[in-house]
Amino acid sequence: MEQAWGWVDCHCHLSAPQFDGDIEDVLKAANDANVVALVAVAEHAGEFEKILQLSKRYSGLVLPCLGVHPVQGVPPEEQRSATLKDLDAALPLIECYKDDLLAVGEVGLDFTPRIARTEDQKEGQRQVLIKQIELAKRLDLPLNVHSRSAGRPTIHLLKEQGAEKVLLHAFDGKPSVAMEGVKAGYYFSIPPSIIRSEQKQKLVKQLPLDCLCLESDSPALGPEKQVRNEPKNVSIAAEFIAKVKGVPIEEVLAVTTQNALKLFPRLQQFLCK
Repeated sequence: MEQAWGWVDCHCHLSAPQFDGDIEDVLKAANDANVVALVAVAEHAGEFEKILQLSKRYSGLVLPCLGVHPVQGVPPEEQRSATLKDLDAALPLIECYKDDLLAVGEVGLDFTPRIARTEDQKEGQRQVLIKQIELAKRLDLPLNVHSRSAGRPTIHLLKEQGAEKVLLHAFDGKPSVAMEGVKAGYYFSIPPSIIRSEQKQKLVKQLPLDCLCLESDSPALGPEKQVRNEPKNVSIAAEFIAKVKGVPIEEVLAVTTQNALKLFPRLQQFLCK
């Protein structure tokens, strides 16, 4: 494709309960803001049906990813590390819907101390991720990856397992660690919270534009703390990237959308539905 035609939100949670009352308005606002694709990720098998229904209802706009997140359970005080048991219901469904998926996700590692207190819990997460990397490779699908407090271990495991098409979303590690992912050909998506995150600003300053994508991670990681984020806000991240890189925002639009097309081979085909 010769030029970009709109923003791509490479990672959002449209099945979150925060959107239950006004999902249509949220998607219309995104579309009005020239967001042409929303990559909707899952965190557990219980969300799969909702995401698939959204992708059917808003065909060509909402693009589904199914996967098991390294953190399971709600509310926060009940959260725990994912185990292989969490995969039991998920893997057959991912396999079943493989032709409808843009990627496998959200998968990854989360070594936040309250989630992964022991080496056994970390190893459990690694095994869950390995199984999903193997599945993605078998289905020839990219991976949409979470790596909170686990940037280096996540990148090392992805490389060790031979993962090639990878998006590291909202990466919270050092730029030097991220560069290991860049060398492996991985992409990094930047959320609107960059405007209040010194860590994300340092990341964007050092990473080349040709490995960056945009995401909202909505309803989280918005421009304002504790305020529901929406996909329409990806342009806020883009504006900040343009400022840091000293390039026109039109260039950020063109490059990040082209990056999304390279990362997700099915994206263009799905958008034409």
